[in-house]
Amino acid sequence: MLKIIILFSFLLLLIMQTRIYADTKTEKATFAGGCFWCMETPFEKLDGVTEVISGYTGGKKVNPTYEEVSYGGTGHLESVQIIYDPSKITYSELLDVFWKQIDPTDPNGQFVDRGSQYRSAIFYHNDEQKGFAEKSKEELDKSGKFRKPVVTEIILASAFYKAEEYHQDYYKKNPIRYKFYRYNSGRDQYLKKIWGDEMQKKVSKNNNEKYKKPSKEELQKKLTPLQYKVTQEEGTERPFANEYWDNHRDGIYVDIVSGEPLFSSLDKFDSRTGWPSFTTPLVEENIIEKEDRTFFTVRTEVRSKNADSHLGHVFDDGPKPTGLRYCMNSASLRFIPKEDLEKEGYGQYVKLFENKTSKE
Repeated sequence: MLKIIILFSFLLLLIMQTRIYADTKTEKATFAGGCFWCMETPFEKLDGVTEVISGYTGGKKVNPTYEEVSYGGTGHLESVQIIYDPSKITYSELLDVFWKQIDPTDPNGQFVDRGSQYRSAIFYHNDEQKGFAEKSKEELDKSGKFRKPVVTEIILASAFYKAEEYHQDYYKKNPIRYKFYRYNSGRDQYLKKIWGDEMQKKVSKNNNEKYKKPSKEELQKKLTPLQYKVTQEEGTERPFANEYWDNHRDGIYVDIVSGEPLFSSLDKFDSRTGWPSFTTPLVEENIIEKEDRTFFTVRTEVRSKNADSHLGHVFDDGPKPTGLRYCMNSASLRFIPKEDLEKEGYGQYVKLFENKTSKE
């Protein structure tokens, strides 16, 4: 009898869960913005987006391969298909993110990728999406952001073919190669020039809620005097006498105040300055750069987005692939080794180290 009751309870729970999932309505949005590796990242960080798939659409060839599409003979465009919950994020918000990833005035490709297979396009799935797309394109064209007209096409969605598995989440599987390609493509430099601080407006998944800055009283209790001086009063710790300048373990570095992820050991290098140095942030949205005119010189200060902690400065004398040196204070950081990422709540970064590629 007990077994029957347990079995019945299990079946009832399964039915309830199925109904809950069935009631969660998702929709699709499909965008082309050049290389799909670079188009996955910004959308996967959004609250309400459940999946981003790299693929091919807009052509006539059935089940095309990457080689066929990249050669340019199929009519397909490299694209991403976004599965999202419209109760959490709207199509208009997705469009806003899309425009901030591309050069909408280029009819012949995107950045270093040339050819019709790399041109930008919005593939609408219904008349409502078409209306939103046309309106946003018109508003962008009239905004004065660009000297040339916006030429991004708005096309009725057709069959979407998922790209080969090695292309999915490429930025996670091959972070070093991805960052090298992205930086040298010129995409980020162009976007920063056009959008500036507006690129920071879109919030990553629940960042504002998850990574909060405690009160001044709490910080004075939580932080050491040095940590407080550096993060809250723009202080600088001594070189070669700090916690992480010669740390060689695999893991990530988070803000000591809020816990927001900032840098990865994969991008750390020996700058011979005595401070931990990185070529690029782990999560660019968590980094704010400001002009610093102290000490009779002009430098670029680096602060965390959510906690507004002073982290250090960024210089343009770093190694390839970025040529940048993010010179940070150990006192602003907390290191989380790769074996502790899951239990510390940073499980999404475990894959970075599972697919670690030698920098040599």
